[in-house]
Amino acid sequence: MNPEAALYPPQKRMDKMISATPVRRADQATWLRQLTVGALLACLACCAGAAHAQQDSTTRDQAWHHWRGPLANGVNPTADPPLTWSPDQNIAWKSAIDGAGSSTPIVWGDKIFLLTAINTGQVDPDLPKPEDQPRRPFGITYPNTQYQFVVLCLDRRTGKEQWRQTAAQLIPAEGHHGDNNFASASPTTDGKRLYCWFGSAGTMVTYDLNGQLLWKRDLGQVNMRRSFGEGSSPVIHGDRLVLNRDNDGQSYVVALDAANGKELWRQQRDELSTWMTPLVVTHAGKTQVICSASNYVRSYDLANGKLLWQCSGQVGNVTPSPVADDACVICMSGYRGSAAYAISLDATGDVSGTDKVSWQQDRGTPYVPSPLLYDGWLFYNQSNDAILSVVNAADGAEVMKRTRIPGLRRVYASPVGAANRVYYVGRDGTTVVLERSDTLRVLATNAIGEPVDASPAVVGKQLFLRGRDHLFCIEAKK
Repeated sequence: MNPEAALYPPQKRMDKMISATPVRRADQATWLRQLTVGALLACLACCAGAAHAQQDSTTRDQAWHHWRGPLANGVNPTADPPLTWSPDQNIAWKSAIDGAGSSTPIVWGDKIFLLTAINTGQVDPDLPKPEDQPRRPFGITYPNTQYQFVVLCLDRRTGKEQWRQTAAQLIPAEGHHGDNNFASASPTTDGKRLYCWFGSAGTMVTYDLNGQLLWKRDLGQVNMRRSFGEGSSPVIHGDRLVLNRDNDGQSYVVALDAANGKELWRQQRDELSTWMTPLVVTHAGKTQVICSASNYVRSYDLANGKLLWQCSGQVGNVTPSPVADDACVICMSGYRGSAAYAISLDATGDVSGTDKVSWQQDRGTPYVPSPLLYDGWLFYNQSNDAILSVVNAADGAEVMKRTRIPGLRRVYASPVGAANRVYYVGRDGTTVVLERSDTLRVLATNAIGEPVDASPAVVGKQLFLRGRDHLFCIEAKK
C-alpha cells in the first residue's frame, strides 16, 4: 500500500498533488480537468476490480462445484435450504430444460451449470433404424440421429438462460439404458473454468464461466457394458483434471492439465465398466486419486499416476462414489451382492484382507446412489430401494438399523446433508427430509410433480432439483 494514501484522503491527495506540481495558471484548469477525469477513471477501474474480486471470492463451501458438493461427500456445512415445498410453495423459479440429462446442477456465484443432450432428429440413412436393430438386453437401441451435447448456464437468481454452448454434435456410437441418458455426467468448476464431460461423445470441453471456449479434447469412444451409457464425472484438484473411464474394452484413468487439456499421465486399469466418480483426497502430504471397481479399489498418486495401494472386495457394476474422513476411504457397491469397505488412507501395496481394512459390511449397500458422510455418520440405502442404514464411519458400528423411509420407493439420486437434515429424493420427485439422528425422524415430505433422477445441490438458502423437464430452485419466500 502507498503510505501517502493512508495519510491523505482522496481529495487531499489531489490537492497535495496540485500544489506540488509547477504549472502555468493558464494550463492549470485544463490540467485539473484531466487529473479529475483520470482520477475518476482510476476510481471506476478500482471499483470494477473490487467487483471482480467480489465475484471471484466465492469459495467452495459457498458453492456446489462438484456433483457431491464442496466436500465431495454430499454435505454443504454452510447451507440451510427449505424444509418444505410443493409445486406452489417455496418454488423461487423453475426453468424448462430441453433435451435429456441427469447431471447434477453445479453452482458457483450467481451461475448454475448443467448438461443436456438434444436429439436433433437429423437421421443418418446409412444407419439402421432403432426398430430394425437386433434385440438387445433391456431393449437398448443404438441411435441413428445426431445429438447436440449442450452446456447450459442459468442465472441463479431468476433461472433465465445466460448462455449455452454446443460442445459436440454427432451420433453416439452406443445407446444407453432406459434409465440413463447421454448427459448423465456432471460438470465441475474451480471458479476459473468449467469442465464438461460428455462420455457418449468422447468429448471433454472447457469454458470460462462466461461461456468462452478454452480447450477441447476428443478422448474417443469406449464400449460400456451392454451399452448402458457412461456416468462418471470429472474431478478438478489444483491444476489437474481427473477422469476415470472403466469400460468393457481397455479401461483407464487419466489426468489432464486443467489449463490446456494436455495429458499428464494415464494408467490402464484391469477393470470392466463402472460408473463411479473418483475421489481425490490429500492425506499425510500426498494427494490420492481413489477409484472403486469390481476387481480392486485402487489409489493413484495424483502427481504421477503411480499406484499407491489396492484392495479387493467390491461387487459388480460399481456406481457409488467413494467418500473419506480423516483416516479412511469408504467404498461401496450393491449390484448382485453388497460390499462396504473402509480402507486406511495410509495403506501401501495390496491391502486385501489385512488390518488396513478398518471395517467391512456385506449387506444393505447401494447400487446407484452414493453414500452421504455427514459428521462422522454414513447414510446409505439398500440397492435402489428406500431402505436406509446409518453407521459410524470410524468403525462401521450400527447407528440406525435398516429402516424403510416412508413415502419413498425407488431412489437413484444421492442424498445430501445440510442444517442437521438429510434430503432423500425418490425417482417420482418426492423428497423426504430426515433429521440427522440415530432414529428415523421424518421432518417433511415434499413433491414437485416431476420425476427426478439427478442428485440435488444445496447452496445457501436454496436447494436445486433437476427434474425430467425442469430445473427447480427451491427457496423459502421472505
